[in-house]
Amino acid sequence: MQEVVLASGNAGKLAELNSLLANVGVLVTPQSTYSLSEAEETGHTFVENALIKARHAAAHTGRAAIADDSGLAVEALHGAPGIYSARYAGANASDAANTAKLLADLREIPAQQRTARFHCLVVYLRYTDDPIPIICQGTWEGQIAFAPAGSNGFGYDPVFYVPSHRCTAAQLPADEKNRISHRARALALLKDQIRTLHPNR
Repeated sequence: MQEVVLASGNAGKLAELNSLLANVGVLVTPQSTYSLSEAEETGHTFVENALIKARHAAAHTGRAAIADDSGLAVEALHGAPGIYSARYAGANASDAANTAKLLADLREIPAQQRTARFHCLVVYLRYTDDPIPIICQGTWEGQIAFAPAGSNGFGYDPVFYVPSHRCTAAQLPADEKNRISHRARALALLKDQIRTLHPNR
């Protein structure tokens, strides 16, 4: 298996990535294995931040790197929290704090106007200065619920209502979420690209 560094220490992302990429011969290890701190996300878009994080991980470990920048865009909030999804309630905010702020910001918004979309931009760099990084994007359509429900997943999953399944993302079994989520869709594209680079996988 090829070891690839994940430019994140998020345990939820690590588990999802390893589950989704195991069948293409990739073992994802967190950058914390190398005592590497998080890169400063100074970009203005998901793809810019993903590239910043992947280059940081590749440069400091000497290995191929995967980074994703994911976030929630709510129509009624003009795309917020967007690239600030992980720190919507402030630096180092917890998932619960971010979710609480989102619900507070939407308290006057009726159900039909609570449409939202998860975005995931995944970047794969073979080495630090890779001039042709693989960039894949996935989206997941839904709505923001009025209260959290479910205990699976992480982030905004407890308030992201999935109309097709009539439940929140946090109420979905992990294997179903890994099949239909924004990250799953981006990684499905990434798997195809990795197979192109390494046909024997």
